[in-house]
Amino acid sequence: MSLIYNINLLFNAKMNSYTLSEIEEHLKTNPTDVWVVINNDVYNVTKFIDEHPGGEEVLLEQRGKDGTEAFEDVGHSSDARDLMDNYRIGQVADEDRTDFSNDNKESATAASSRSSSWWDFLIPLICGLTAVALYRYVIVPRFF
Repeated sequence: MSLIYNINLLFNAKMNSYTLSEIEEHLKTNPTDVWVVINNDVYNVTKFIDEHPGGEEVLLEQRGKDGTEAFEDVGHSSDARDLMDNYRIGQVADEDRTDFSNDNKESATAASSRSSSWWDFLIPLICGLTAVALYRYVIVPRFF
């Protein structure tokens, strides 16, 4: 985590808490602000929008919404995750928080099953191709 974030935690033991309706209301009254929710944290990325490597459209699509799934699907680097700390302005209020623990378990299980199914397909394919290549280029030429 970044130094700024850690200092912020020291001086502001309790971060601001926003309900989703408060975020929506803020964005209605401040149409140029870009607030995004990621993993139950609220970020004001208004000043970052021009610097975002994926383009401003990506952030504008998630404006005022929970962009956790979109953020995680892209697979951001640890540097990107550290940079987020500079834009964190609070967290989602308890009544609007999303529980990601089950989603992470399900996605990890799904990824694991997907990768094992690929191996279940690739290993026999590689063995078969190796056997054909050995037969074609090693065994058959000996008899002719």
